[in-house]
Amino acid sequence: MAFDKDAIIESLKEASISDLNDLVKAIEEEFDVSAAAPVAVAGGAGDGGAEAKDSFDVELTEIGQEKVKVIKAVKDITGLGLKDSKALVDGAPSVVKEGVSQADADDMKAKLEEVGATVTLK
Repeated sequence: MAFDKDAIIESLKEASISDLNDLVKAIEEEFDVSAAAPVAVAGGAGDGGAEAKDSFDVELTEIGQEKVKVIKAVKDITGLGLKDSKALVDGAPSVVKEGVSQADADDMKAKLEEVGATVTLK
C-alpha cells in the first residue's frame, strides 16, 4: 500500500475539529508521543526575550459588531469549513492559529481587525 500524502491532507481538510482532536489523541496513544508544544524555560533578566520570540499564537479576543465578516475572515485564514469557523468565533476568546511567524501573525491580525474583531498576539 503506497502512502498517499495528498489524499490524507484532503481528508483532514474535510474533518471537523472534534474529529481532528480525536485523531490527535489516537496518534498520541498509538505512538506514545505528545502534540503539546514544548514549554521554553524563562531566561535570565535582560536577555531580550521579546526579540527572540519567533512564533506567535493569534488569539481572537472579541468578535465585534460584524460577526459574519469575522467568521469569513477566520474561514479564509484557517482553511476551516464554515461550521468550524463559526464555532471558533462563537467560542471567543479562542486561538485562531498557533506557532505562526511574526509576519503571518501581523497579517492575520490586520485581516481580523479590518472586519472589527479584537486580536491579541501571544
